[in-house]
Amino acid sequence: MSATSKGRATVDAHTEAVALWSVIGLVVVGVGLLNAAVRLGAALDGRGERLPGNPVTLVADVVRGRVAWPEHATVVLIGLLVLLAALAGAAAWLWRRLRPGGGVDRAARHMGGGRDLAALDRRGAAATAKRLGVDRPGLTIAKTVIGGRVLYQGWEDTATDIAGPRTGKTTSRVIPAILEAPGAVVSTSNKRDVVDATRDPRSAEGPVWVFDPQQLVAEPVTWWWNPLRYVTDEEKAATLADVFAAAVADPDARTDAFFDPKGQKVVAALLLAAASAGRTIDQVYLWVADPRDDQPVILLREAGYDLLAASLAAEINAPDKQRGGVYGTAEKVLAFLTNGRALAWVTPGEGREEFRPEEFVQGTGTLYSLSKEGKGSLGALVAALTVAVTEAAEELAKGQPGGRLRVPALLVLDEAANVCRWPELPNLYSHYGSRGICVMTFLQSWSQGVEVWGRNGMRKLWSASTVKVYGGGVSEVEFLSDLAQLIGDYERPTTSSSHAKGGRSTTYATQRERILDVSDLAALPRGRAIVLAAGAPPVLVRTLPWMAGPRAAEVRLSLREHDPAAPVTLAAAAAALGEDEAAGAGASTAGRGDR
Repeated sequence: MSATSKGRATVDAHTEAVALWSVIGLVVVGVGLLNAAVRLGAALDGRGERLPGNPVTLVADVVRGRVAWPEHATVVLIGLLVLLAALAGAAAWLWRRLRPGGGVDRAARHMGGGRDLAALDRRGAAATAKRLGVDRPGLTIAKTVIGGRVLYQGWEDTATDIAGPRTGKTTSRVIPAILEAPGAVVSTSNKRDVVDATRDPRSAEGPVWVFDPQQLVAEPVTWWWNPLRYVTDEEKAATLADVFAAAVADPDARTDAFFDPKGQKVVAALLLAAASAGRTIDQVYLWVADPRDDQPVILLREAGYDLLAASLAAEINAPDKQRGGVYGTAEKVLAFLTNGRALAWVTPGEGREEFRPEEFVQGTGTLYSLSKEGKGSLGALVAALTVAVTEAAEELAKGQPGGRLRVPALLVLDEAANVCRWPELPNLYSHYGSRGICVMTFLQSWSQGVEVWGRNGMRKLWSASTVKVYGGGVSEVEFLSDLAQLIGDYERPTTSSSHAKGGRSTTYATQRERILDVSDLAALPRGRAIVLAAGAPPVLVRTLPWMAGPRAAEVRLSLREHDPAAPVTLAAAAAALGEDEAAGAGASTAGRGDR
């Protein structure tokens, strides 16, 4: 009769092996220490006695009394033991620091490491940057769990990060990337935290522009941007109309195959008519609100756009029901223009400077574009401004060596699915990397991307990203299952033991198992992420928040300087202590209330 227990047999075999090698190790170390102590002690004593060359024979002779124990041997032995203990302590500290911990960290040993990551570490990234003429290795991604190697996103890379809310993507990816960028930066967001944290550090690099039509940071309107300056031909008009339409599209709403494209085409025609005549964008809404006004048809013909003028005239002269449906769709696309605060940012005003994308991309300034999702969202303007700046950077790159920017530009599209819906982004992703335009897109889930770009578009975006980062916090089984498959399997050794009358037999084999399964990925702890980079196997990493970075003091100072509660706190102090006593306390924060 036989009994087989894989688990118990594996433990027994492991325990026996550890015990055997521990005994062998202790014997070797003991013999070595005694040999060193006797030989060094004899040398210090000045004895000319000839000692056996074989270490084992020498120890045996000392034990039998054939060789006398030297006077200084005890001191030498104690010193060697202290040194050995110090080395063992240092090795243990280093092992604890570099080895993977428990839980998900155990998977790190089965994932990428060593030479596989050579192109992503500092030396490899610096070599690529040198080839491109950039003096910085790249944007920090994270640090490997095993080995503690810092990985970099190079200046030819584009990235997509998927991480749920409160997983640390802002502190560990968005803010550090903005701080490390060598050239112009465009950052989109629906919160003020990124602006407050990086505004002052980035102001040392170049001018800072905050586009805040919904007053998320209470930015005063000191400048404006003309969307119609972007519209230079039919193609640009169609692109801008497409961006506007995508911003108001409801993922759950049914589209109309007749009215939706016609309404979008009317928007494009009206934008081009206004741009050709030097009008401002508010005129476009006035035209769409009056479907019988044929002035834009006249302006298009005067500008030489006869076919587009004929198309618009056909819609104006269509039957009432058809015209009402087409213009109703167009009015929905342009509904954001009825927001008076929004118009202040896209129409001229006395004393306000005009923001010009083609000038911005030539410098090292920073543009923060803010909007929040939901009713009253102005994501259409945020997306349009982002597109205008990016295409200006692309145009600049065409005239520079190699067709790429000498100083790379950075686009940090945080909350891209909510405030920066760019329909053509998946099609342009890999192209922008070759132009020196590093794009980072941040999504809270795979489904967010599908809502904006569709299933095929999201797959295209993900595949075109040379750096993919999963930061946890997602519960979508389909996405996590695909990710687990990309991470791959490992071969787990198994041991089975059989007991019979003839004795015990042991069989060794391997079994393929997922490195990380769906439940592991769903429960990925904060501070851990999976990095999938082109040409390298997936790797488990520790995130690197800005608090642990070299510019942490600057960020903290910027956060304090732009804290919206600072004036309130000062007022409360004045009420509690009296204005005279609070005056001294307020001196250091004077002027904050004007921001």
